[in-house]
Amino acid sequence: MTCDLTNPIFTDETAATAHMESDRWPNGVNCPFCGSVNVHRMGGKTQAGMFLCNDCRDKFTVRTGTIFERSHIPLHKWLLATHLLAASKKGMSSLQLSRMLGITYKSAWFMCHRIRAAMRPVSAPVMGGNGGTVEMDATFVGGKNKNKHRSKRANAYGGKGKEPVLALVERDGSVTAHHVASVTAKNVGKVLDAQLHDDATFYTDDDGVFQAKSIKPRHRPDGVVRHSIGEYVKGDVHTNTIEGYFSILKRGIMGTYHHVSEQHLKRYLAEFDFRYNERQALGVTDGERAARALKGAVGKRLTYRNPDEIKGDPR
Repeated sequence: MTCDLTNPIFTDETAATAHMESDRWPNGVNCPFCGSVNVHRMGGKTQAGMFLCNDCRDKFTVRTGTIFERSHIPLHKWLLATHLLAASKKGMSSLQLSRMLGITYKSAWFMCHRIRAAMRPVSAPVMGGNGGTVEMDATFVGGKNKNKHRSKRANAYGGKGKEPVLALVERDGSVTAHHVASVTAKNVGKVLDAQLHDDATFYTDDDGVFQAKSIKPRHRPDGVVRHSIGEYVKGDVHTNTIEGYFSILKRGIMGTYHHVSEQHLKRYLAEFDFRYNERQALGVTDGERAARALKGAVGKRLTYRNPDEIKGDPR
């Protein structure tokens, strides 16, 4: 997908459909129900864009089995929305998107969640293979006490009243952020067991949770920076990379989205993870990033009645 917003795929439905068909089926159309290539395009105005499988006799379109299925929003608006969300470093609000696309706020809100579902990988990557350097840290997402209504202010410092986020980042590589119930040794251990390679060089700050006895010895940090005494860099040991990711995340949530509910925080984390993992510093252009998001649209369905279930996604 090109980054030129004058591209016909962003304004013309026929061009958008042709683009999606060539992107999804580069080697020829196959049935999403049975996998057969014995299909033919149906004729007539009412069946435009539809295919019929000659084996299982099911009808389908390029939207079938994707986040676009059963949406009444034109496909060219979906492509434009995907590009805008993928290209905006700190995100784009549903209200802004609704104005740009000429759709309702409710439709834009759900459209954004569907695109975030496409951005989310099926499984989290294992980091630090071949001695790669991995950093881990935790933060709390939520507004400042002084900006809250008096009735909603927390009566304690730290993360009270906010949502904890635990994240791993590989230097010059990818990041994965997790919304956790609390930053405990048990939750930290689960993330490390799933994502930290045994060969990794692992750095954290001096928060005791990362060095707890319950953490497996092979997953304890190789180096620690002691933030409690004002130490932030000690040779190659630091957590500046993950702090940089957190700064983008917080600026996006506070400056663009303003409020993110506990229920949907994981979706916003997937969005910020995706843009970071497909960033320009790794040689990915805005157009390529949007194209990769569209690749993730296949095999997933998110229904408005049940936004916590993504059909076709084992996670």
